[in-house]
Amino acid sequence: MSTSNVLDLFRLDGRVAVVTGASSGLGAGFARALGQAGADVVLAARRADRLQEVARSVRETGRRALPVATDISTPDECTALVEKAVAEFGRIDILVNNAGVGSAVPALREQPEEFRRVIDINLNGAYWAAQACARVMAPGSSIVNIASVLGLIKSYAPQAAYAASKAGLIGLTRDLAQQWSGRRGIRVNAVAPGYFASEMTAEIPRDALMTFIASTSPLGRLGEQHELDAAVVFLAGPGASYITGATLAVDGGMSGH
Repeated sequence: MSTSNVLDLFRLDGRVAVVTGASSGLGAGFARALGQAGADVVLAARRADRLQEVARSVRETGRRALPVATDISTPDECTALVEKAVAEFGRIDILVNNAGVGSAVPALREQPEEFRRVIDINLNGAYWAAQACARVMAPGSSIVNIASVLGLIKSYAPQAAYAASKAGLIGLTRDLAQQWSGRRGIRVNAVAPGYFASEMTAEIPRDALMTFIASTSPLGRLGEQHELDAAVVFLAGPGASYITGATLAVDGGMSGH
């Protein structure tokens, strides 16, 4: 793609994006940012009531929004999500695999069902969503997996399940890029956020969290939603057309410290 204006490389006009985990927090922010960049947005999450509020915020950008109650850990629900998206908009161009849960349990006390739940949503669910979307995506489409800096470095707390799920998602990103980028024209990348203000980090004592960030991140602060939005919009769009299989750390320098 050639363009006379570099800013056009960050536009998503005429595209349809699916965002999982879109009912609140970072996912809701991604949905609004994609709408601001010109995309119509399909909103997927288990909390259907909260999706309606996010849908209104997307529509305020002038774009269309379709909320779909979805449990991505169930492959059939991912298939149904895609079917509803295609029925409404006719296509899917972008998937932002954001749905996830956190955990902080000492490894010797973590129960099998606790570990499996995190893996089933954070890793398996991302795979089922990617499979379902890739089956209908045309060449030029993009998948952005929301991993974590904890898939790259040691964690602040005992988080074996969460760290394993996010490291696995980074590995999945590389493999799906290998399988789909050349053959199907679908780019697959990941973003590895550091610590952002979210429902997940709200559960960590603030003083302890800020002390940890100050000692491990050159920027020494929490990230802000718009700083992550910019990375997601970039990887989703034509400006990243020569990038696939990559993991972009948006972590204040934490992974390189």
